[in-house]
Formats: sequence, structure tokens, C-alpha cells
Amino acid sequence: MMAKYVIEIGEVSKVKLHGHIDASVAPEIMEELRELVGKDIQTLVLYADELEYIASAGIRAIVFIKQKLGANIDVYLCGASDTVIDVFKMTGIDRFLIIQDTFEG
Repeated sequence: MMAKYVIEIGEVSKVKLHGHIDASVAPEIMEELRELVGKDIQTLVLYADELEYIASAGIRAIVFIKQKLGANIDVYLCGASDTVIDVFKMTGIDRFLIIQDTFEG
């Protein structure tokens, strides 16, 4: 059974990132994220409290969805470990992410 990542679609859409996200998993995530394109989304929340590792392929999926949803979308990264946050900072995409422990909304 395939894991689900997109857990809610709406004005506030929620994605649960978990495990190891590398080139073998990224196409599945990309396919699920495509479901968000064209929807009336104001906020995208990426829950990363169960994310152990993210490779460049996973980063590309997040950059892709941000580009498709547009500049006016707020993207939150919640609950990520310091190691995962460091990866986002090294790639520079932390500039469009709001990084915090939890999401209230």
C-alpha cells in the first residue's frame, strides 16, 4: 500500500512528510502534490515531525508546488528536526518557508 502525503486540500492544505524522501519516493509525492494545482489554496502546511531525511529530489517537489501555487501562498514547515531544517537552509528554499514548531490555524 502506498503512503499518503497530502492529507487535506482546502484553503489551508496539509501535507505530511515522513520517513526518507529521496529519488525513489519523490515521484509519488510529486504526483500527490499535483492534486493541489488549480485549487483555491491560501496556505500550505508541510508537517515534518516524522521526516527523517530529505534529498534533493524531495526538495525539488516542494519547489515545484510552490512555483505552481504562486508567490502569494504561505508555506509552513512545521515540526522539522534541526537536521532537516539545515537541508532546507543549505538549499536556500527556507527563504519562502515559514519554519515553526507547530501550525495553529
